[in-house]
Amino acid sequence: MARTRTLTLAHGDMETLKILPPSYNDLETLARNWAKPPPNAPFALRVPVQYASVQASVCLPVRYSMFADNFEQLHDEESYQIATMGVHGLYVEVVSDTPPPVEPPPPPPPPVLEMPATFNLELGPGQVVAIDTICESDELDMSRTEDGIVVGGMFMGKLDIVHDHDAKIHKMEFTGTRLKEEEYSPDFFFDARTMGKLTIAAKPSVAKCNLSILSPQQQYCDVTLAFSPLWRLGHTWPPAENLAHDKAKFFLRVNPGGAMEHFESETVVTSLYYEAIPEASAIDPLTMIGPHNSFAMPTSQFIPHISKVLEDLGFSVPARTAFITNQLPNFVAYKNIAYRFMSPNRLAAAIDLSVTCSPCVWTRIFLLYRGVSDDELSAFAGSGDKDLREGHWRGIIGWNDQSTHKDQFRVLETSVLELN
Repeated sequence: MARTRTLTLAHGDMETLKILPPSYNDLETLARNWAKPPPNAPFALRVPVQYASVQASVCLPVRYSMFADNFEQLHDEESYQIATMGVHGLYVEVVSDTPPPVEPPPPPPPPVLEMPATFNLELGPGQVVAIDTICESDELDMSRTEDGIVVGGMFMGKLDIVHDHDAKIHKMEFTGTRLKEEEYSPDFFFDARTMGKLTIAAKPSVAKCNLSILSPQQQYCDVTLAFSPLWRLGHTWPPAENLAHDKAKFFLRVNPGGAMEHFESETVVTSLYYEAIPEASAIDPLTMIGPHNSFAMPTSQFIPHISKVLEDLGFSVPARTAFITNQLPNFVAYKNIAYRFMSPNRLAAAIDLSVTCSPCVWTRIFLLYRGVSDDELSAFAGSGDKDLREGHWRGIIGWNDQSTHKDQFRVLETSVLELN
């Protein structure tokens, strides 16, 4: 009878005795089922040289170089058959590096059930009071949400304090949004002055339009405004007659020299004023005024620059002076200004203008501008004061030299839209 050959498997401090399997694949399966290495853990089998067969110690170093650190590495069927050749038993070590156990996450900090609260409140300009109190909760953590999001930082919003003694209601409610810490210092205080700036910034964009009529003789005329669905009429002077929700009319008697008689208000003016308000959703300042279609420069250069542009468009000295002085407070609010003029076709699609006198020479100048930072100004390289070619804006607005002829019935409209 053939003698049963044995297999000793060793792994760490454990050993077990098995029947020597006939093949390497059977050995590996047997070793894996016994050692149960973790998934994806390294796994190897080796035989100490003192337990290997004589043939292995003679053949393998020459043929396969399988010995390392006095071990024969078993990696395929051939190395296994050589190691078991002529032996009655085999000692095999299972080499499997078990990954270190995963450290459990640190326990969450204890809930915050009480914390001091201080409110510095401005009741009126310069009248600041402080409320020191304690916020308490029986079981709800005031430092984080239920899903573990930490509630902290600087917030801006609305604090509603109600004291109704009759109804016995006394409560505080705050609604706000977290601010970026790098944009505000810890000493930031939201006072009436800051509130005023935000109120100005939150105002909708409004195009302010002035329309003058220069007639060679006295005559009556109607001036009609028609707005696209994305625009609406604001204030007017003199008061315009509303014809529909998107249309209004001025009935005038125009005189040589520019005087216009408005019969309904019984006033005489040299220009009609109206406001055109665009839908906020239709305004994208970065698209409407960008390096692809506009020019930009420091404000100190922009003001004399725009004066020269207006001169090139036929503005008289009084008209240029009035334009600059009316817009100066808005211009100087910015360090740099980017601007462009709207083309007649796009302007007419937004705000259509008509008069009952024919023929008529039209000059409609619609200025769009916005402030830009120093970093954004660099994106306008090649679109500065010195880069504007002569007559550029004349071509954009469709300027006609007949607008300077006094024997023509002429309409001159200047509009300015500041984009916030």
